[in-house]
Amino acid sequence: MRSGIVTIIGRPSAGKSTFLNTACGEKVSIVSDIPQTTRNAVRGIVNTNKGQIVFIDTPGYHASEKKFNKQLQEITCAKLAEADAILYLVDSSKEFGVEEESICALLSTLQNKIVIGLNKVDLPEAKPQLLTVNITNRLSEIPLNRFIQISAEKDQKINELLSCLMTLLPEGEPLYPPDFYTDQDPAFRITEIIREQAILHTREEVPHALYVGIEDLEMKKDGKVLWCRAFIAVDREGQKAMLIGKDAAVIKNIRITAIRTLRKIFPYKIDLDIRVKVDKNWRRKEQLVKNLLKS
Repeated sequence: MRSGIVTIIGRPSAGKSTFLNTACGEKVSIVSDIPQTTRNAVRGIVNTNKGQIVFIDTPGYHASEKKFNKQLQEITCAKLAEADAILYLVDSSKEFGVEEESICALLSTLQNKIVIGLNKVDLPEAKPQLLTVNITNRLSEIPLNRFIQISAEKDQKINELLSCLMTLLPEGEPLYPPDFYTDQDPAFRITEIIREQAILHTREEVPHALYVGIEDLEMKKDGKVLWCRAFIAVDREGQKAMLIGKDAAVIKNIRITAIRTLRKIFPYKIDLDIRVKVDKNWRRKEQLVKNLLKS
């Protein structure tokens, strides 16, 4: 039996969170078309007859000098250091760009740990062979049998990729019980699902300008209902109005869809009370950002 930690790295929107959900068979990481939806190191656990893989989904690695993005980069770098193996997930429908250059440079001293997942090969614009050439020109020590073409969304070649990663893990007992697929606590999962639905129901600058917090969490009705009072915070009053919507239609839809999603995750009912507030320039508040980006 083998077991160990695999850190997932890739540019924004490479499909890391979709891969994690597909591999785990459960919703572990939130997903949207907005780059850098993932802000934390999210753990997903896969159990096979060969052993256990503990995946860590990291924020999309974005080449930026902005303070918030630099902090997201630091989360990824920290998780690379503790990994037994690394899954570098590449969007094969995109050109080899600045982000890929940065990631290859970051991984240059870790090539013995790396498996390359060439994702989205089901798309007509995919060019996995060209990307393989580009990557091998920079990471020449990775053998070609560790380049695996997959579609995370269509669940294609995922088992082959898992088997390849398993060969890089040390022998050992599982790190988690076999019925675990994540170690996230209920409060974190609730805030992430609310944030996902807020992102999906808004547009323009709002998805990047919001965060979610919990003010109260209480189990009621003899453990049958988990009641939560949460808030969505944004930078400006205009963003608050967009989140609430006309006749509060937007925030109502966020609440309803979040409850539906959460009830598929938890073995008990979830009841949400969601408010919207303004926390001006919150991304410049160092301690707040550190608390939000805890891994």
